[in-house]
Amino acid sequence: MFVRAKKSGAYEYLQLVHNERVDGKVRQQVLATLGRLDVLQQTGQIDALVASCGRFAQHTAVLDAHRQGQTEAVATVKIGPSLVFERLWKTLGLPDILESLLTGRRFEFAVERAVFLTVLHRLFDPGSDRAAEVWRTGYALAGCQELDLQHLYRTMGWLGEPLPSDQQAGATPFVPRCAKDLIEEALFARRRDLFSGLDLVFFDTTSIYFEGQGGESVGQYGHSKDHRPDRKQMVVGAVLDNTGRPICCELWPGNVTDVKTLIPIVDRLKSRFGIRRICVVADRGMICKKTLQELRVAHRDTRFILGARLRAVKEIRQQVLADPGAYEEIYGPKVRSKDPAPLKVKEVWIQDRRYIVCSNADQARKDRADREAIVAALRDQLKRGDKSLIGNKGYRKFVKSVGGRRFEIDEQKVQDEARFDGIWVLQTDTSLAPADVALKYKELWMVEAVFRSLKSVLETRPIYHKCDDTIRGHVFCSFLALVLLKELQARLEAHGWRPEWERLKADLDALEEITVVNAGKSFVIRSQTRGDAGKALQAVGVAL
Repeated sequence: MFVRAKKSGAYEYLQLVHNERVDGKVRQQVLATLGRLDVLQQTGQIDALVASCGRFAQHTAVLDAHRQGQTEAVATVKIGPSLVFERLWKTLGLPDILESLLTGRRFEFAVERAVFLTVLHRLFDPGSDRAAEVWRTGYALAGCQELDLQHLYRTMGWLGEPLPSDQQAGATPFVPRCAKDLIEEALFARRRDLFSGLDLVFFDTTSIYFEGQGGESVGQYGHSKDHRPDRKQMVVGAVLDNTGRPICCELWPGNVTDVKTLIPIVDRLKSRFGIRRICVVADRGMICKKTLQELRVAHRDTRFILGARLRAVKEIRQQVLADPGAYEEIYGPKVRSKDPAPLKVKEVWIQDRRYIVCSNADQARKDRADREAIVAALRDQLKRGDKSLIGNKGYRKFVKSVGGRRFEIDEQKVQDEARFDGIWVLQTDTSLAPADVALKYKELWMVEAVFRSLKSVLETRPIYHKCDDTIRGHVFCSFLALVLLKELQARLEAHGWRPEWERLKADLDALEEITVVNAGKSFVIRSQTRGDAGKALQAVGVAL
């Protein structure tokens, strides 16, 4: 039923019309002619009619009253985060996975809800578990309002709890298999089709330092990538598939060096996920002669693309970089800002060792300009007799001591350093074309982006837990948050959307349910979606 204006002669008449279906076709039936439109407007009769009808349109009346500030808001909760990520949580099968692992355990509280609450808190307002308990009060989170802080602590402990001795097969030399490993394996089993034949996995590590004691054994002093050697730390390793989705995370004591981690990771991937053949892409910190020998062992059936140390390896410095072979251009100079960086490659064989030399002209110019600026500043400092800056690492490699009493520029070192401008070298045993090797290695930035998210977007620190189990559980919840975030980003990208996460987070936070009182009755009103929130809801299949 609706109202329409019908022109007749020189005037328009307002009619009340009803639609009805007759013989499969929609027919319009005029129920009443209300009068000439101009007369109804001049006399105010149309306004009186609308006001009279409004008395019976309760929803419209409440919305109008709310817009005019005539209602009393008694409660407001945010619904955007739970609408989007609860759908992804269920789509990935995490409730079923957690419930199956909890069979026979008597926690007497909703552990699955505690994990979801902690993970969602990591995404939207990262902090400690104590902060999560307070944060949840402003959000509509089904089944989470009865949780206490002790429940969150016990949940973290369960996630990082070592498995029984008969389930420790495949554990690394550094830490036991834990409950969180079973969750990763069950998640992977739901998308096994991603790994068929030879597939790429990307692996890298970072360190997270502790504000407190650093646990019972996981907190150790080691090489800090956060430049905090004064703090105990733990090492976090992440494995991604070739689409950028996280497969698993590894958590080790802070004194485990990168070069010791690659072989255990390869063996763990095979034993945990049943992958027969893989190609590992990793950074130069993972490479050493023993590691390469271990990777080539027949039973591992593993291929690799590894970054190589240019300056530290004599063979690369003296033979690989000196090879006179011609480069093959992959990408030329940039024309637009979104164009890929210039890249050219060449293949060099030293006996049975295959190297791919890569060159970026833009990076070469930057390296040259940076070095010239350092040398110029160093010359200026030396003229003033200021030796205090010789301790600066950037300066130190370009100077030499003369007679043990003064310093001067080492011109040979400056000249030698120019050989490395814009160059990086890869070692591989794959049969991929040189261009493909270089491009696959460049995709390692996906892992670096994951760690940036882990440390900045999700702010895993501060970690106040004192037990190794709860520390592992705390960090694993950040990993699960990344799994959800990557799933959302993949679905958005499938629609051609790439919203910035901080802006999207604010838009989802702004979607609210407001409980108002009008004329003695309570009503729940949903706010309008803003910005990119509607895209996220559409991407995950939620209809408002």
